[in-house]
Amino acid sequence: MERKPQAIKGAKGDQAKAARIKDALKANIARRKAQAQGRTTGHQPDGAGNKGQD
Repeated sequence: MERKPQAIKGAKGDQAKAARIKDALKANIARRKAQAQGRTTGHQPDGAGNKGQD
């Protein structure tokens, strides 16, 4: 009877998950900074708040 080596549970997945979370956090922070910058400068994205101004 051969014994299979047991895989270390979650070793590769934990690193991949941590990398995804880190990337998502960076993107979220960048988005929040852009939103805050837009609020302080008074800039509104295209289509927001300029209805009927032709």
